[in-house]
Parts: sequence; C-alpha cells; structure tokens
Amino acid sequence: MLWRRKGWLKKQFDQRLIEELEVTREEWMKQKQLIEKSIEPSQEVLIDVKIAEAKYFFLIREAKLRRLSLKGAR
Repeated sequence: MLWRRKGWLKKQFDQRLIEELEVTREEWMKQKQLIEKSIEPSQEVLIDVKIAEAKYFFLIREAKLRRLSLKGAR
C-alpha cells in the first residue's frame, strides 16, 4: 500500500514540475523578446532575464534527473 501512494505522489509532483517548466519557459521567452524589442534595456530587465533563464535551466536539470519526457506530457 505504501508503494502505491509513493507512485501516485511521484506522478503528481512530476506533473507539477512539467507545468512549472512550461510556465517558466514562457516567462523567459517573453522577457527575452522584450529585450530584443527594446533599444536600451534597463539593468533590471537584463537581471530578470538572467533569473528566468536560471530558473528554467534548473527545472530542466531536475526533469532530467527524474527522467521526465515533455513529449507525452502535452
């Protein structure tokens, strides 16, 4: 019985990780486009892009450790 719950929790957290990964990627891409469109991006905007990029790659690394595939998730 304990193993069933563990499997259910893993699936739940894996799904949450995939959703968070998609949201973070969209946020990063929006900020990246903002910089491309601006003439002189402010320092705050550049820092925000770096933070969003770091979050995205951290989540990618976690997904690789958990051996998740984004192909079948959508």
